[in-house]
Amino acid sequence: MQFATLNEGVVPGVPSLDELRDLKPLQQPEWPDPVALEQVIGQLRKLPPLVFAGECDDLTGKVGAVARGEAFLLQGGDCAETFDGVTAENIRAKLRVLLQMSVVLQYAASVPVVKVGRIAGQYAKPRSSGDETRDGVTLPSYRGDAVNGIDFTPESRIPDPRRLREVYNAAAATLNLTRAFTTGGYADLHQVHAWNTDFVRSSPVGRRYEQLASEIERALAFMRACGATADEFKTVDFYASHEALILEYEHALTRIDSRTEQPYNVSGHLLWVGERTRQLDGAHVEFLATLSNPLGVKIGPTTTPEYIRALIDKLNPKGIEGRLTFITRMGAGKIREALPPLLEAVRDHGSPVAWVCDPMHGNTYETPNGYKTRNFDDVVNEVQGFFDAHEQVGTWPGGLHVELTGDDVTECLGGGEELVAEDLVNRYETACDPRLNRHQSLELAFLVAERLRGAQS
Repeated sequence: MQFATLNEGVVPGVPSLDELRDLKPLQQPEWPDPVALEQVIGQLRKLPPLVFAGECDDLTGKVGAVARGEAFLLQGGDCAETFDGVTAENIRAKLRVLLQMSVVLQYAASVPVVKVGRIAGQYAKPRSSGDETRDGVTLPSYRGDAVNGIDFTPESRIPDPRRLREVYNAAAATLNLTRAFTTGGYADLHQVHAWNTDFVRSSPVGRRYEQLASEIERALAFMRACGATADEFKTVDFYASHEALILEYEHALTRIDSRTEQPYNVSGHLLWVGERTRQLDGAHVEFLATLSNPLGVKIGPTTTPEYIRALIDKLNPKGIEGRLTFITRMGAGKIREALPPLLEAVRDHGSPVAWVCDPMHGNTYETPNGYKTRNFDDVVNEVQGFFDAHEQVGTWPGGLHVELTGDDVTECLGGGEELVAEDLVNRYETACDPRLNRHQSLELAFLVAERLRGAQS
């Protein structure tokens, strides 16, 4: 697959970077060195694609099945990736927990699972404030490794455009290893027991997983005895997604596909626009509307039916199945009231949309000992509310979007381990928002599987 060569960053059918800047995009860094920025953008425009248009089209088809109620989308990974986190062990651990969750969902609920990682591009984060103050010292906020450093020093917090080039390198390394894992034997369904390490096996949810893994193993043994050795059991399709936040990076990695002559952003398969940057007349929506990738939009509790219909008309005017996913982030206390009118509005509009629940971002708070956290009970409550709302309206609860890690961190409270605020000091390792650990992620997967069985009946 080839992409047409671009001249001076002109992508037919896509607004120029200057045109997008004229729209005064929100949540953008204030780059202090415009010459260095333009040099990096020029370098990025010449680099090979990180993903291919055909892969994006394949994902669009799979999300189309989600929109029709024939599949379920599992999307997960770090809140904010870091350059230091690009190691074989970190990547393998994230992939492992997503594979475990997908096995739980697919086997227990008997529904195909579309596997998408918050991976290989989630290096930038929107912030509620542009500045951060500690002990009377005010510095620019940390906006992710794509922009500046997490260390609270003047030097570290200066936005540096050279980091965008490092984002590309880190994403390339991550995708390379992910593809090796998913096609080289690690994702083989016969590995269901091997994915379970001792610390999970010793927990209640780990033992539950072991029981399910044994059932899968017996089913595979039966199929082998019948002479069935499907290649589909040996590899998985795994896709990369991130928030398309830093416009210089995303625009520089937009190409024209030589097969279709259509523009694709080749920084990731699925791109989403966040709650803070989804203005109908804003630069981010204007940019994403011109791409052929599958798209996501984060939807909060203040969203109105009129607004969501306008978003559909802007981002998917042709009504393409799998083109558009709404990712709800309402908060546990608001979802049952706020979501049903939106579901009804989209249903009545008639355009195919996949609905995915993000139960993380609406449930964040700070503990008395100063840690940003989430309570697992709130996460579960929001997921339950998501299913309740779809059951009420008669629509399909199409997916789950979670910030998680494959490590045994202590960042979210509750769950089977009954973590409390005092436990946060033990292994609080996130670069931004708190993530579910592996125990909590698996526990959530079993809960969702139970609700999916009910949704299918």
